[in-house]
Amino acid sequence: MAPLRTEAVAVAAAALFAASTCDAFAFAPRSAASSVVASRANGRCVVRLMAESDDKTPFFATAAAATEDPPAVASTKSKSSSTQTVQSDVAIDAADALNSVGWSSPLTDTEFTSDDPFVKRIDDSIRNDMGVGLDELLNPAKVVNLERDIYNLKSELAYLTGMGTDLDVTELTAEECDGGGGGEEAEGIRTSLAKKEKSLVVERRAVFRGWLKNVFLGQAVLSLALSWVMVSDPGSLFGGFGWYNLYNMDVSIRVLGFWWWWLFIVPSLRSRRPRGFEKKALDIAFLGTPLISILSPALTKDTELIWVANLAVVVGSYAFAYLTNGEDGDDGDDEENRPEWLKFLYKSLDFGSGRERGARK
Repeated sequence: MAPLRTEAVAVAAAALFAASTCDAFAFAPRSAASSVVASRANGRCVVRLMAESDDKTPFFATAAAATEDPPAVASTKSKSSSTQTVQSDVAIDAADALNSVGWSSPLTDTEFTSDDPFVKRIDDSIRNDMGVGLDELLNPAKVVNLERDIYNLKSELAYLTGMGTDLDVTELTAEECDGGGGGEEAEGIRTSLAKKEKSLVVERRAVFRGWLKNVFLGQAVLSLALSWVMVSDPGSLFGGFGWYNLYNMDVSIRVLGFWWWWLFIVPSLRSRRPRGFEKKALDIAFLGTPLISILSPALTKDTELIWVANLAVVVGSYAFAYLTNGEDGDDGDDEENRPEWLKFLYKSLDFGSGRERGARK
């Protein structure tokens, strides 16, 4: 009887162990060479209780992979799909937010220049509609990016709605590229396309008027006068404020005065979008003035002298650009002939340089 009791205890222990790890299980008699499968509630695995007729084969439980998704897994997949849809909507809204400030990233690796047929077509269209060129808009780079995005979206919409992959959507409207249907993906493209087309209409009408150029010029003149007072006699401007004497701001404001050339004066002149030799002169001044402001304090502490040195750099830049204008086919606007190290400096110091024609990504 002792061996029978020992075997009964072993069987009971195995049954208790299976019950503690499974919500349901089935037991097969020892005489049956079969197996019964019971699923765990979490759906990750199933437990197979096995009993063989061979006395040497122990009674044990093994894990096996589930062959089909239980309801819990199906529910998880449904939630995951819903989450992906929400994330897609958020991504579209984020892209539109970036576009609103002119930071639309290109959908292709192609760099557009003013000679690109795509840009020329945009320029001709704007001249016909507004009477000005692409360069005369407030945000020409944003217009180029929007036109490119709309072109790609119309192509994708035409493909999803069965209009074909070889359809030229350049001169077609969004409605003419839409064959209907396409599911949720096509509906999302329609929504994004409508937003971008509304934004494009606004940007095409935002012209860089002559009076705005005069505003930037006036800003440069005022900055010039203000910066000289800051480096020569800052107390005349700020002496009446308690913080000026309390924190001994005299030296700090004098230093800020000669840095005003790089921070405000030259950028204000460049904001007028000059062309020819003036553009080249201001590009040189934009690189030269910070070097003077950094290196000069090692030679002199006279802030007025450093201010004059910055003035000399700007005037010298204009003289050099004027005298070398047109040499070797250089009209001041050709950025392709610049060495790579110089292009790197412009991109590092001034991220907006060259974006006025959509020349850079």
